[in-house]
Amino acid sequence: MVAAGALLTMIGTSASAVQHAIGAARARPATPIWHLVVIYDENVSFDHYFGTYPQAKNPPGEPRFVAAPGTPWVNNLRTAGLLTSNPNATNLKNGDEAHLPFRLDRTQAGTVDQNHSYTPEQQAEDGGKADLFPLYTGNSQPGVASLFATKGLVMGYFDGNTVTALWNYAQHFAMSDDAYTNAYGPSTPGALEVVSGQTNGLELVKSSQNYYYIADGEGGLTLIDDVDPAGDKCSKKDEVRMLGKNIGDLLNARGVSWGGFMGGFDDTDCRQSSFSSVLDGSVRDYVPHHNWFQYYASTSNPDHLLPKTTAAIGHTYDADGKRDPANHEYGMTQFWNAVDAGHLPAVSFLKAPAFEDGHAGYSDPLDEQTWIVQVINRLERRPEWRHTAVIVTYDDSDGWYDHAFIPPVRSAQDPSGNPSFDSAADRLDGQGTCGAGTALPGLKGRPVNGRCGPGVRIPFLVISPYARVNYVSHKLITQASVTRFIEDNWLHGERLGGGSFDAAAGRITDMFDFSKREPDSPLFLDQQTGSPIR
Repeated sequence: MVAAGALLTMIGTSASAVQHAIGAARARPATPIWHLVVIYDENVSFDHYFGTYPQAKNPPGEPRFVAAPGTPWVNNLRTAGLLTSNPNATNLKNGDEAHLPFRLDRTQAGTVDQNHSYTPEQQAEDGGKADLFPLYTGNSQPGVASLFATKGLVMGYFDGNTVTALWNYAQHFAMSDDAYTNAYGPSTPGALEVVSGQTNGLELVKSSQNYYYIADGEGGLTLIDDVDPAGDKCSKKDEVRMLGKNIGDLLNARGVSWGGFMGGFDDTDCRQSSFSSVLDGSVRDYVPHHNWFQYYASTSNPDHLLPKTTAAIGHTYDADGKRDPANHEYGMTQFWNAVDAGHLPAVSFLKAPAFEDGHAGYSDPLDEQTWIVQVINRLERRPEWRHTAVIVTYDDSDGWYDHAFIPPVRSAQDPSGNPSFDSAADRLDGQGTCGAGTALPGLKGRPVNGRCGPGVRIPFLVISPYARVNYVSHKLITQASVTRFIEDNWLHGERLGGGSFDAAAGRITDMFDFSKREPDSPLFLDQQTGSPIR
């Protein structure tokens, strides 16, 4: 605790100084990680990016990838023997769309978005057989590269000649091959899961449609699809608010600095766009339904107000003891202002401008790679890097094929899953059924529907001087595992409660080695090729 004499001295300066000093004393990190940066990208399944890791085709003229000796085994399409024999190619229900997994080249980076809604993703899993992806999540519209006007496109994957940077990060740091979305469904549920472990407790503010929620069975609502946050000046049509707490609320209570940083958030008229040479078009930078903290009244910045000063970034109060108007929500410009000034918050959630966030249909893995490498290279040059960890993971799978499946079964013997029994939305095991057992309690303490999971497997990498080198974790984790790490590292294991998945989420600590006397050297990559800079 801060000594009484020190407090009396600080009172003469500002209330915010007292708050920050007390917070720092109470929330000293439990590990050598003083700064966590979460790069939360869009719509990628694990097999879509790591289906043949660590073996790349290496055609002439493309960035070459050769795995280091001793690279560990990974559960993917190659090791599971699913590249040449696959149930999605033989199930007659897929009809003419049936297809084996196939490699997408760098020249085919601009693909079309797949179907990734709550119900179709369950139907594609077909009770765990994972054999109906073309039928239920495939999209037959050609992409930018005029690819395959067939729903069999959903079986495509990239290798280390396209997602080269991510493969190189996996070689030099740690990744999981057992990370899943908390529940089936698209971006907005995934955005909420990583900051609150919760999609139950929905309040309708402007409502003309009903596809994005279901009755939870206990008099409330659960979010299952995309919809804009209430009050955001860039929101359009329907708007909703979440009634529970998020990790920002807990960090505020302890005085721990944090922020949500999104490309285009600091645009004044919601029209800022960026041009992609890969897609040969411009894309609006800011996507409201991706903005984690805007869904909560306590952590929203509806008018996208700027912080008063750089020193206020990450804090609730400014230097004068007044509440800062940004309320922890910023554009990426403010993130770099804070970093360059030596004010990197303890916890930062980052979202790229839309054309660089990896979402098929308006982004691609090459633009995504450029952004990720720029961020990590720049952080690695900072003195704070010695005590920093970067997590790269995703909000949903986009419906892309992934062969791994965790049954959503919950019992005393098997607490890994969470079933749901909505008569219309749940279809994994037949009409009205997704899994077995009793669902976890929701916001009001009773079992609720609409959160069936784990959903689909997603990439998850830990990049840090304290990450294990060339390590693959096989321990089950979910999006809420990020929340749990923050709670364990800064908040003495405090949990959100109210039905959040944080309490049951797997830990990510096996991907770290905190016993290292000297942290490992940074890895700098070329932002265009993703290859190491020698």
